[in-house]
Amino acid sequence: MLIHPWDAPHDDTEWRQWLADHDFGQLAVNGLPGEPPHVQPLHFVYDAGRREVVSHLARPNPLWPALEAAPDVVLSVVDDYVFVPGPWQAAPDVPPEHGTPTSFYAAVQLRCRAHVVDDPAEKAELLNRQVDHFQPGGGSARAEVGEVPYGRMLAGIRALRLEVTDVRAKFKYANHRPAEVRDRVAAGLAARGGPGDTRARDHLLRRQQAQA
Repeated sequence: MLIHPWDAPHDDTEWRQWLADHDFGQLAVNGLPGEPPHVQPLHFVYDAGRREVVSHLARPNPLWPALEAAPDVVLSVVDDYVFVPGPWQAAPDVPPEHGTPTSFYAAVQLRCRAHVVDDPAEKAELLNRQVDHFQPGGGSARAEVGEVPYGRMLAGIRALRLEVTDVRAKFKYANHRPAEVRDRVAAGLAARGGPGDTRARDHLLRRQQAQA
């Protein structure tokens, strides 16, 4: 992922706060020789204190041999994306039709060392951590080895603990454009009001204020 200086996070807090509100992404795993990469959509839980991600997948998933052969993986999370029409981005001294269309988006890529967990008790503990995150109000039985209803299902999954080794983050919201252009884009997003426009506009204004 190309990250221009003006699209980089202002500090680690920026990407950490954004990631704290996201728990679905795509896990990219190098394929075995002669095969393409695996890209697996999945829910996950990021633990900032432990610098790790936990998740799980079904045991028949075809990515396991590749993951075990090459455990260095990337978890990619992208959101708050919109299309920006060219006229909105036109420089003040050129006709609107000369403006360049573009995309806005926020992205965090976690480079990780994957650890596959097959021990039933460890799997149960990681599953319970995930349920605690996604269902903080409870409502489901705990996963326990040998106990109903989930104990017998543990054999059908493998848990994943992803040790985060590096982070790349990007907030592409016209930070390098003149203030007049950024104001025009913000007004356009507010008027259009499409899916993602409000959050993209919030990012644009927040980053504009941060660099003022």
